Amino acid sequence: MRSRELGWEDEIAAAGEYVVVDKNWIEGKEIHEPAVWNPVQQITTYLETLFEASENVGYVTDTWQNDDGKYLPTKGAWDRTAGELIQRLNQSNGDIGSVLGDYDPAAGAWIRFNPLDGKGVKNENVTEFRYALVESDTMDIEKQNAIMRELELPIAVLVYSGGKSLHAIVKVEAANYDEYRKRVDYLYNVCKKNGLNIDNQNRNPSRLSRMPGIERNGKKQFIIDTHIGKTGWADWHEWIEGINDDLPDPESLTDFWDNMPKLAPPLIHGVLRQGHKMLMAGPSKAGKSFALIELSIAIAEGVKWLAWQCTQGKVLYVNLELDRASCLHRFRDVYTALGLQPHHISNIDIWNLRGKSVPMDKLAPKLIRRAAKKGYIAVIIDPIYKVLTGDENSADQMAHFTNQFDKIATELGAGVIYCHHHSKGAQGGKKSMDRASGSGVFARDPDALIDLVELDITEELLKQEENKAICAVYQKFFDNFNPEYVVNWISQDDQLSAKAMEDHAKRAIPGQMAAVQETIQQAVRSVRIRSAWRVEGTLREYPKFEPVNMWFQYPIHKVDSVGSLKDIDPEGDKPAWQKAVGKRKDNAKEQRRSKAEEFADAVNNCNMGDPPTLKDLSEWFSSTGKTIAERTIRDWVVKFGYMIDKNNGGVVVKKEDDDH
Repeated sequence: MRSRELGWEDEIAAAGEYVVVDKNWIEGKEIHEPAVWNPVQQITTYLETLFEASENVGYVTDTWQNDDGKYLPTKGAWDRTAGELIQRLNQSNGDIGSVLGDYDPAAGAWIRFNPLDGKGVKNENVTEFRYALVESDTMDIEKQNAIMRELELPIAVLVYSGGKSLHAIVKVEAANYDEYRKRVDYLYNVCKKNGLNIDNQNRNPSRLSRMPGIERNGKKQFIIDTHIGKTGWADWHEWIEGINDDLPDPESLTDFWDNMPKLAPPLIHGVLRQGHKMLMAGPSKAGKSFALIELSIAIAEGVKWLAWQCTQGKVLYVNLELDRASCLHRFRDVYTALGLQPHHISNIDIWNLRGKSVPMDKLAPKLIRRAAKKGYIAVIIDPIYKVLTGDENSADQMAHFTNQFDKIATELGAGVIYCHHHSKGAQGGKKSMDRASGSGVFARDPDALIDLVELDITEELLKQEENKAICAVYQKFFDNFNPEYVVNWISQDDQLSAKAMEDHAKRAIPGQMAAVQETIQQAVRSVRIRSAWRVEGTLREYPKFEPVNMWFQYPIHKVDSVGSLKDIDPEGDKPAWQKAVGKRKDNAKEQRRSKAEEFADAVNNCNMGDPPTLKDLSEWFSSTGKTIAERTIRDWVVKFGYMIDKNNGGVVVKKEDDDH
């Protein structure tokens, strides 16, 4: 197939163009008249191949001429069965006219290839939609024959019309008329793409075709072959779809063992290569969009993103959610918060599509066309729910959706990075690849899955972080207004204590205390509003990395380089042993509660509402088949808060203090 540039409205379809043969190069295949001309054998072979003995057959031997002198068929006959016709033809001594009626040798004769109901010859009279007619008269007979065979059409009977075309009776095996139309449309589309231009009138299931065993203008209409190509429609359809898969041929490992191809260069070192795909998953408050903006900047400037060095290059950020102004402001705000100078902002292109986004299978070709010559090493799409097509819980629909990212990555040679949300509920107890919402395809498809899960920050940790932030404020003021004091008077221990630093500040920089307190308030507020996150990953190309802990302090993420978060569990997470203990305790409580309720029910009912004796209760519980001794009942009396009234023959009553 020839390649071409994608058009504006083109879709990247999964199927190929269905081109099997090049009609300009294919060699023709000759046809040959039968060595012995036997019209009865020709017609009976046709009938036996296409019809059951009990099915009605439509045929035409009578004709009329229009104003141009062209012979046209009448409606003909339709009320005789294939079995009846075969029997009478075999008894005709070769006189087919005595069975079918005499035909005009200048016009020939016709036959219908689908069975009828015996009441007429219209489409509604067709009882089985088995066959369709494939006929093309725009090329040599020999080439028609070759192309039909090369296409592996499931042909039941191939007939020479005695004119400019072959008539292929092709198995479509449709269940009803609607399916018949769809299959014939598909069949004709494949034929046309391979050079067989078919008259659309041929698509009718009640269509007439040339009858074999007939002479027309001195030429014979005859069967060329039967049962050609694939055995049926399903086999042919599967084959024609597979033959156009555009897949490469298998390769021998020995050809490359000593000369391995180069690996794609890294995009995010230790995580993702160029031309590969990465999914970032996390809940809505994780700041995923900010993280992707940080990644865009890291690639543009060639610096670290979180814990990983990025290769420098051009990046396209596809903004599907924010309005244009907000998106541009975010980029500048993140640059500022990261403390980076915008030396290479020309490496960042932003495609703002809020309010203009289309489904991913429509967006992909448009994106490829715009990005083809820009030299991007990364394409970031944020967020994917805006372009999601199909049910996110359907594996096959999501496979089609994620295939669009493959096409972008392959066509551009760029890393494709996109984000998706977590499913509902606590995520800490799940594996990283099980947290993304929807089908498991989301987790299995990308080459790198980066997952963000929130950490459950304790009040103790927040106090420690506040102390650090306050000490940092004091240190900054000392550096600006009395740096020598730090060297001479403040110990390392004091530098880690907010109270000690406050005492030093009152002595060394008393005039700045108001400004210090205002700055401290801002620092404490920043600590209180930030959240903590753990980054985990599932990688295809690189070894698994150790989880990375970080703070999200609007508008950027900062890696926890000092280890404050290493021992913090994700929200909803507990160690396995702790979960097991909790489960056992819950089960035990449930069992105790149900036994107590069962015992109370027995006390209230086993003696018609009066306080029962131990014997009454023993008989009550033993009625289920298992004998319960009175000593066991006595134990239950104590266990479930009852007592035995010794003054009244051992009657069980509720303890008074349990009634409150």
